[in-house]
Amino acid sequence: MDIHEYQAKEILANFGVDVPSGALAYSPEQAAYRARELGGDRWLVKAQVHAGGRGKAGGIKFCESDVDVHDAADQMFGKKLVTHQTGPEGKGIYRLYVEGAVDIAQEIYLGLVLDRSSQRVMIVASAQGGMEIEEISAEKPESIVRSVVEPAVGLQDFQAREISFALGLDPALTTKMVKTLKGCYRAFRDFDATMVEVNPLAVTADNRIVALDAKMTFDENALFRHPHIAELRDKSQEDPRESRAADRGLSYVSLDGKIGCIVNGAGLAMATMDTIKIAGGEPANFMDIGGGATPERVAKAFRLVMSDHNVQAVLVNIFAGINRCDWVAEGVVQALRDNPVDVPVVVRLAGTNVEDGRRILAQSGLPVIRANTLIEAAERVVSAWQHDTNEPAKLRAAR
Repeated sequence: MDIHEYQAKEILANFGVDVPSGALAYSPEQAAYRARELGGDRWLVKAQVHAGGRGKAGGIKFCESDVDVHDAADQMFGKKLVTHQTGPEGKGIYRLYVEGAVDIAQEIYLGLVLDRSSQRVMIVASAQGGMEIEEISAEKPESIVRSVVEPAVGLQDFQAREISFALGLDPALTTKMVKTLKGCYRAFRDFDATMVEVNPLAVTADNRIVALDAKMTFDENALFRHPHIAELRDKSQEDPRESRAADRGLSYVSLDGKIGCIVNGAGLAMATMDTIKIAGGEPANFMDIGGGATPERVAKAFRLVMSDHNVQAVLVNIFAGINRCDWVAEGVVQALRDNPVDVPVVVRLAGTNVEDGRRILAQSGLPVIRANTLIEAAERVVSAWQHDTNEPAKLRAAR
């Protein structure tokens, strides 16, 4: 789960990280009032969207009067911000953060992520701040500093000092850098984050170390332990299908292909998508219904997949252990009878009650294409999709 910049800054500030003064606004008039309330003579108006690259896309405006703040906010509110991370559909701007400007002497990149290979939290930093970490890695890989944190003891002062020295900071700033690094690490650890990114982390003209931007991502499986973090979720920034799936206990990720996938288990989902690609197709989604799926749950999953108007064929691939094939078959039949579709549907069932499941599908009278193996299912769904898309008279608007 992602949160907004202003929310991440509030969390980091509670752990001792220095952040600029700022305030949230929901209208141009409120943005101008916030600027006057903050004081000073220079402000930044920042679009609050879940995406990087806001500055290059016009989502951050520098202003020197409250009138400029009003006009900048007026230009942003209600618009779609399109960055390299959002795709062409962009993200809607519904809230802005007005922040006092600071004099920057140096910009630093700082990130904390879970390193899968070491199974530890890794701190990644670079003296080349202000760029995406991918750009830094490509253009100046020698500038990247990495440090793995031992979970039994947490981030130690000597480690934080080593990072500060490696970044070439003035020794007089070492204590402040240690405080910043430890604050970011504690926020990461205490709230089960999967990423904390501060870019840029600025050294100011008056020798402060300030987080000018902040991103935090949290492990959704741990949100039950942090209800105050769960409340920070902004569904307007999420794919509506993914939000609906999450609310129903389903795992859904939208992709760019044409063949919808309904499976049980992440490993099976990955294998199914790979096999579809090998067969010449492209998956339209990752949909995991999990274990113990009832017919109603399967029907909900089917309707969610079909809500994507790019889907031109559906593959249901179930290997039932905890699940039951007859439940899955009942769910597919229920979904197709309640909401008939005009795209090919291929179903492959294996495991618990597989014969009952196949019989339910055969006796349903519905035009379901059945398969016995994953390879056979993938080949049949790709073949049916290709044949279907070659019929120009086929209309899909009924969905």
